[in-house]
Amino acid sequence: MKIADWMVESGVAFGTSGARGLVTSMTDAVCFAYTVGYLKHLQTLGEFAPGTSVAIAGDLRPSTPRILRACAAAILWMDGQPVNCGFVPTPALSLYAFGRAIPSLMVTGSHIPDDRNGIKFNRARGEFLKNDEAAMRHEDVTLPEGWFDEQGALKIDVAVPPLTDVLTEYVARYVDFFGPTALSGLKLGIYQHSAVGRDVLVSVVEALGGEAHPLGRSDVFVSVDTEAVRPEDVVLARDWAQTGDFDAILTTDGDSDRPLLADQNGRWLRGDVLGILAARKLGAVSVTTPVSSNTALEASGVAPFVQRTRIGSPFVVSGMTEAVEKGNVPSVGYEANGGFLLASDIEHDGRRLVALPTRDAVLPMLCALVSARSGQSGLAELLETLPPRFTVSDRLKDVPTEQSKARLAILREDVPAVSEALGFVETCGPVAAVDETDGIRMTFERGDIIHLRPSGNAPELRVYIESATTERAAELLTLSLESVRRWTE
Repeated sequence: MKIADWMVESGVAFGTSGARGLVTSMTDAVCFAYTVGYLKHLQTLGEFAPGTSVAIAGDLRPSTPRILRACAAAILWMDGQPVNCGFVPTPALSLYAFGRAIPSLMVTGSHIPDDRNGIKFNRARGEFLKNDEAAMRHEDVTLPEGWFDEQGALKIDVAVPPLTDVLTEYVARYVDFFGPTALSGLKLGIYQHSAVGRDVLVSVVEALGGEAHPLGRSDVFVSVDTEAVRPEDVVLARDWAQTGDFDAILTTDGDSDRPLLADQNGRWLRGDVLGILAARKLGAVSVTTPVSSNTALEASGVAPFVQRTRIGSPFVVSGMTEAVEKGNVPSVGYEANGGFLLASDIEHDGRRLVALPTRDAVLPMLCALVSARSGQSGLAELLETLPPRFTVSDRLKDVPTEQSKARLAILREDVPAVSEALGFVETCGPVAAVDETDGIRMTFERGDIIHLRPSGNAPELRVYIESATTERAAELLTLSLESVRRWTE
C-alpha cells in the first residue's frame, strides 16, 4: 500500500513539521510503514542503503518510546543501523546527523497536546522538504509478515542500540562561538516544564558563565506553545520575575526547537521579534521568514534582503537556500514561533558558528541575551530599539481543518464584505491589502493586520494580529477570536 493510502486510512498526514496524528492512530504498524517509506525515498536520492546509519531521538511524551521502537524496527527491516540519540532536542539530533551526512528522524508532537504525536523526518544534510513529502507519498510499503498483531502493535523484540551522546557537541557549538563568559553576571530562570531540552538548557547557560535556576519542572507533559502562550505561563513568568530577580527567563516547546524568552519583568518576547534581534546580532545579509512574522523586520532595516514564505520550516529552508545560491550570506531564517535557522556559517572575531538549517531554540535566545549584556541594558530596553510593531496570536481549538478551509474560501470570495460582517472594518477601517501566501492576511488602512490560517498540525484555526501598540494588538485579538468563533460555529 502506498504511503498516501496509509495516510488516508490512518488519518496521520503531513503537517508543517512532519507526520502528525492522534496517538491512537499512530500505531506501530503506521509508524513502521512511514519510516520504511521515508527510507525508500532516501534510497532513490542515494542517501540510504543497507548499512547506512540513521539517527533517531524523541521528546518526553508518554507515547514517544513506543513510536521510537517502531521506527527502529523499520530501520532494521531495511538493513539500516539505528543510532539511538535518546531523548534530546530536535536541533541537537540534527546537528549530529547533518554533520555526519546521515538521515535522522525525531519522534515529537512539538507543542501540541500529548494525545497526539508525530515523526519529523530529515534528509542527510537538511530538512525534509515539501517535494520530499510528495515523493514519499508514492512509495509502496508492505508490512513484514508476523511482525504486527491485528491492532497494529509490534510483536517482535527490537534491541535498542546503546545511547549515543549528541549533547556534548550541541553545548560546545555555543561555547565555541560565544565564549565561556558570554553570560557571566546574568541570573537566568530556566522554565523546564516537560521540554526535552530542559536540562541541556541549564548546561548551556552554565557553560557560558551564567547562573541558571531551574523552575517549574513537570512529571507530566505540558503543551507549551511559543506562539500562543498559555495564560498560566504568563502568570508564572511574572511571578518568577517579581520573586526571583532574574535578568531573563528561558524555556522552549516540547522538542526544544522553538524558544520562549521573557525579559526581566517576566514578559514573554514574541518569537518573530526574537528572530529580528538574532538576525541583527549575527549580521545577516538575507533573512527569510513566513508571512505571519512581525513587519518590524522590514521597518528596522536589519538586512538588505528579506523574503516572505508560507508558514513552516521547509518553506523557510527553501528560501534561505536560494539566498545562499545567490551569494546573499550570511543567510538566516526564523519563524513566528521563534525557531531560528542558519543556512550558512557565521564568522565573528575569529570564531565560527556552523550552519544548522533547521529550527533551533538556543541560538536566538543567546543572541538576545548577549546583545543586552554587551549593551549594559536589559531585554526590555533592547526591545525599545526596534520599530513599534507588536504581534499576538492565538487559536480556536477543535475546529476541523476542512471547516477552517471552507470558511476561508468564503472570506476569499469577498474580503471587504466578509471582513465588514465580522466587525473588522468597523474596528480597523477598510481593507488596504490582502496577502494569500498562507491563509488570508488582511492589512487595514489604520495599520492593523489580521491573519487567519488553518493550523498545519492540529484541528485549530490560527489567528495572528499585528498593530502599533501591545494594548491595541491584545484588544484586536480578543475581538477577532470572538468574531471568528461565532462565524465558525
